[in-house]
Amino acid sequence: MDYAYVRELEQFLYREARMLDEGRFEDWLALFTDDIRYWMPMKSVRSGKAHESDRLELAFFDDNKGTLTLRVKRLATGFAFAEDPPSRTTRLLSNVELEAGAQDGEVTARCNFLVYRNRLQSVENLYVGHREDLLRRSGESWRIARRKVVIEQNVLNSSNLSIFF
Repeated sequence: MDYAYVRELEQFLYREARMLDEGRFEDWLALFTDDIRYWMPMKSVRSGKAHESDRLELAFFDDNKGTLTLRVKRLATGFAFAEDPPSRTTRLLSNVELEAGAQDGEVTARCNFLVYRNRLQSVENLYVGHREDLLRRSGESWRIARRKVVIEQNVLNSSNLSIFF
């Protein structure tokens, strides 16, 4: 991949993170394909080694376009009590790696992330992990067709998981 192509894809990921930090959830939702799978498998430790699960019953969430749309609409109602008042977040992405996808116009993007979340006066959460995205060219722009989010925590210290990654 040439430098300009890599830079374009990195900028896409950084803009997406900014949309979430700014609370622009409708704009963020428009970045997904209709066949999106957006999920966070749980990790378990067996024989001294951490394992990720792809089974639905062992996921913090496993969303498609319909359930993501409902989550975004719920935030706009004012009745999403876990986000009233809304969380303030900062997302940091690093170690972006790109490789050609299985089909033309697809790219697999891997990155590490740190999400800082603050709400109310003193509630703070840190989420650290990595993501694997399948990005698909759609005309002149990119769309996210798959997102796998893996956090390093086995136990979440947060009272809810109401933010997006």
